[in-house]
Amino acid sequence: MTHRSIEALGFTDVPALQPLTYPGRIIDEPVLLSGKKLLALRVRRQRLGNWLVDCGGVPEKETLDSVLDRLGQASTGSRYPVISVGSNAAPGQVSHKFGRIGIADEMPMIPVKVRGVSIGLSAHISPAGYVASAPYLDPEAETPLVVTWLDAAQLKVVDDTEFPGYRRALLPGDAFPMTMPSGERLGGAYIYFSAYGMLADRNGAPRPGGGDQAALLRELLTESRALRELLGPDPESWVRRAGADEAVRDNGTNVFREEGWLTLQPEFLPYESDDSELRLYDHLPALDGSLPES
Repeated sequence: MTHRSIEALGFTDVPALQPLTYPGRIIDEPVLLSGKKLLALRVRRQRLGNWLVDCGGVPEKETLDSVLDRLGQASTGSRYPVISVGSNAAPGQVSHKFGRIGIADEMPMIPVKVRGVSIGLSAHISPAGYVASAPYLDPEAETPLVVTWLDAAQLKVVDDTEFPGYRRALLPGDAFPMTMPSGERLGGAYIYFSAYGMLADRNGAPRPGGGDQAALLRELLTESRALRELLGPDPESWVRRAGADEAVRDNGTNVFREEGWLTLQPEFLPYESDDSELRLYDHLPALDGSLPES
């Protein structure tokens, strides 16, 4: 299965270590991340656990739940679907995040179309020095995103790495339709939104996220003398200075506000999750009806 390794498939970007590669290479097909390998999933018009996994060298494909069980990992029905924005949808970053603390990285990663959500930029500078993506609510949008299916230990790791800069919300599927490649509609999913607000342009509209990080930083440096003095003259100096000094990151974040580039997103607050909601949704995903096998 060497041909299905993260390295062989070109998903080696780790923005935590290489900030200008942010957000890293995002998956564009359903896969099971497992031990630094990306095993292809064959979409079926059934629940996710019944999709088939190409395990390489096995004459007949196994279902996803049977593979997870064989690996001693939680089945799909006891996992938490999380809409992953930015580098959490990049296998290289995710594998690094779990591997450095000894947590298993086995998780399905599925492209999903989500209505009502667009991707912008958080109005702060991350510990690695880059400006990270963040979601905002946009009733007219239908955005291709990635849902990662995390077990309880993995969800705790993501919570710990996202907080306090991001807060977790639970988006209901009736208000935010989420369509899997199989046509399944999820009953809901978690998403992390920025506690800092969104980075806006001169007109107050959210700046688009998910693009080339170096180009973004170069644009911000061009627009702000204060940022050039603090972090310039180029993207390389930005990530080097910001990644090395928390005070520099805080000052840069303050410059965003002083330049008038901050727009808040209170629309997420009604969906902010707590422990009672977490227990209530233990059995996500829920489908809007069973789908026959095609």
